Amino acid sequence: MAMATTAGAHVRDNNGVLAALEKRTLIWLARRIPPRINSDHLSGLGLAAMFGTGISFTAFLLTPWAAVGVVISLALNWLGDSLDGTLARVRGHQRPRYGYYVDHAIDLAGISILMTGLACSGLMSPLAAVIFLAAYLLVSAETYLGTHAHGVFRMSALGMGPTELRILLAVGAIRAAFDPFARFGDLGTYRLFDIGGIIGAIALAMIFVWSASRNTAMLYAAEPLPSGLDEKRVAA
Repeated sequence: MAMATTAGAHVRDNNGVLAALEKRTLIWLARRIPPRINSDHLSGLGLAAMFGTGISFTAFLLTPWAAVGVVISLALNWLGDSLDGTLARVRGHQRPRYGYYVDHAIDLAGISILMTGLACSGLMSPLAAVIFLAAYLLVSAETYLGTHAHGVFRMSALGMGPTELRILLAVGAIRAAFDPFARFGDLGTYRLFDIGGIIGAIALAMIFVWSASRNTAMLYAAEPLPSGLDEKRVAA
């Protein structure tokens, strides 16, 4: 596999369950976006919507109707975050390095805002939120390093990509609006989002180990240590 020469020169790999349908939908939408709206506007919408998601989760302290704000904000985040790159590609306005940097800087800010909102919402303990955020950032860092090293940006794992995760989060918010707890008989009662957060953190930790191991093996195969014969030739 050829190595990327710049951070922006990469192939996007999305094997999410909804990836094919999402791609067709985004192209259809991109061709109908008014010319005065560009990819930067959509990136800004994605970030603003994630602020809205965090605020909506915090509003659960006041009313379960905050779930409506969560769902709407997540939908707007999907529109901005997923459509900005598609719009640039459809119009032939790609800016690989700029787009790569800004998009993922926004992603890092967005997940931090989201988990802060959940930690303040009463739906999730601050400790569970921090554990999930740490695991997410760990996988994000490994993904960005892997993209730089071998030119493939992997957007999904086990059929789950950003869109599928947004849907799960929206479903969880709706469920929490009716009852934020999960009951397991004699095992006790736990916050629904605590369970989801810990399971998610464990899954992310496993993904990190798997991806880091695979990328290390791939890069070692591409850049092996010199053989004993080669070392003798250098010494001579």
